[in-house]
Amino acid sequence: MRSNAVHALRRDNAYRERHGRQEFFRKAFRGLKFNGISGSYAEFGCCGAMTFNLAFRAARENGYRAHFWAFDSFQGLPPQTAPEDQHPMWVEGDMSMSVEDFNKVCRSTGMTARDYTTVKGFYDDTLRDVGMASPGRPDQLSLVYIDCDLYSSTMDVLRFLAPRLRHGMVIAFDDYFCTSEDTISGERLALLEFIEEMEGFSFLPYLPIGWHGMSFVVENRKLLDRSITRRLADEGRAEQLQDAIG
Repeated sequence: MRSNAVHALRRDNAYRERHGRQEFFRKAFRGLKFNGISGSYAEFGCCGAMTFNLAFRAARENGYRAHFWAFDSFQGLPPQTAPEDQHPMWVEGDMSMSVEDFNKVCRSTGMTARDYTTVKGFYDDTLRDVGMASPGRPDQLSLVYIDCDLYSSTMDVLRFLAPRLRHGMVIAFDDYFCTSEDTISGERLALLEFIEEMEGFSFLPYLPIGWHGMSFVVENRKLLDRSITRRLADEGRAEQLQDAIG
């Protein structure tokens, strides 16, 4: 009986985590379509293909047309090379899935070869020095899902995204709240450091993803400053008019 209860609890937890991601994608793609933000979907860390396919179905259900990109080593997690990577749940080689198996899962759920592109390799190789208009890489992105766990891998992804940041795009971190007991680490630390480097953009907290993840809407600070300046100017004119009326 205890074994059955444990299995039932695990199934319930898996369902809840799947549902959390499903709800995030449903709302995110609906928002992107409503706001007219077009572009590709890119996922970094694709083991199991579950999240990748949830995103694809949510996009289609919302009538959102996008090409899908899957970036993964397809060899599991790399070594934890930095203290900021340390977490008891992240083990080198874990979460491994071959490209062939990934393709089988995608095809079994209705995706075709024209719907998506896989980029195999560790990020310090596949994302290094890859600028805009690079062959085999997306330029215009609307939704990015980062599920690479480690700080170092997340920094590789964020540096790749730096020249591709756009006002209105959404960036999600699957393991944003997975950190060490005595220090900030992992995906959250990578984003905090990245924000300090990106003077031209703000990251507005958007939708949570279950208990473990968080997403952000990218805002162009020039547009934000312009809107604030215009509002303050309008308020100033209103005050002048009120003074003239007495």
